[in-house]
Amino acid sequence: MGVDAEYDKKHCYVYAKLPGQEPALGFIAHMDTSPAASGKDVKPRIEGNYRGRNIVLRRGNAGTDSVIMRTDDFPELLCHVGEDLIVTDGSTLLGADDKAGIAEIMNLLSYYSAHPELPHRTICVAFTPDEEIGSGTDHFDTKRFGAEEAYTVDGGKLGEIEYECFNAAAARVEIKGRSVHTGDAKNAMLNALMVGMEFHSLLPVAERPEHTEGYEGFYHLGKMEGCVDHACLRYIIRDHDYDKFQARKAFMTEAAEFINEKYRAFAGGDVIRITLRDQYYNMAIPLKDHMELITRAQNAMQELGIEPIILPIRGGTDGAKLTYMGIPCPNLCDGGYNFHGRYEYASVQEMEKSAELLILLAKP
Repeated sequence: MGVDAEYDKKHCYVYAKLPGQEPALGFIAHMDTSPAASGKDVKPRIEGNYRGRNIVLRRGNAGTDSVIMRTDDFPELLCHVGEDLIVTDGSTLLGADDKAGIAEIMNLLSYYSAHPELPHRTICVAFTPDEEIGSGTDHFDTKRFGAEEAYTVDGGKLGEIEYECFNAAAARVEIKGRSVHTGDAKNAMLNALMVGMEFHSLLPVAERPEHTEGYEGFYHLGKMEGCVDHACLRYIIRDHDYDKFQARKAFMTEAAEFINEKYRAFAGGDVIRITLRDQYYNMAIPLKDHMELITRAQNAMQELGIEPIILPIRGGTDGAKLTYMGIPCPNLCDGGYNFHGRYEYASVQEMEKSAELLILLAKP
């Protein structure tokens, strides 16, 4: 495209800049996909002119292992009648999170490169790694990036503008058990897996992702592995409210101490060790001084006939950390849905509209 681009091979960032009028405006998307589902050998296809029916992603033997995206499970599908939907083959995620954002940013660069006569702001681009594990900005070079304000293109439904996100932490709960032959286990065995289940049962059932929405926070057990002798549980902790976020971390610590007190004499020491690590914070606090970015996005959407939808992100983006690094960075839609699983899909028409939005935002 003739765009000045460079690759930070050591840290796996791509930076690009298309000179124009100042001040510069940045656009950011991430290259990695969620570890919650396989992203290897993705085989996308287009369900053209969607008719509002269930979509068979994979047809199994005699239908026993078929993968079907049903409108009863995903009623949002019915909003896309007549559109072209990019779907998976039922064995992997799609990767629209966030390759849809990458495609739309690449389209932005391509458009203005092909039309040098059209005025635009200096466009600074970054594609990051490791966003899905909360490390997307760990080695981000703000000077190399070059913009003092930006948007991540990492949202979903057309019209979404997000400038509030969770406060986020990761928790690693390690449990030390005692393995004894099952025939001689009475009053001797300490099953680390059972202790892990007991610990998990102390967390409020109603405060899991599947029972929360909006501003409600949660505890999420993402992985559990181990054996009688040793087990490890990995959680993420989320809350929009900072005080409640702190309280959630304290509650997990108290739950661990409760288990330790219960088993300490029998085990001869602590059986649970919990390690908490903050990942990012709610970007709404610093963004309150940069609401012109939100207003600008709203106005651009309305000019394109898009209804702006301002919602809190029930997740996070690279923009959360970048905002705290001095680059205010709200999040924009990219036309993808059902992220992090094999039922992920993207609307071609919504991606096209999202691409038009970026072009409009880049105008002086």
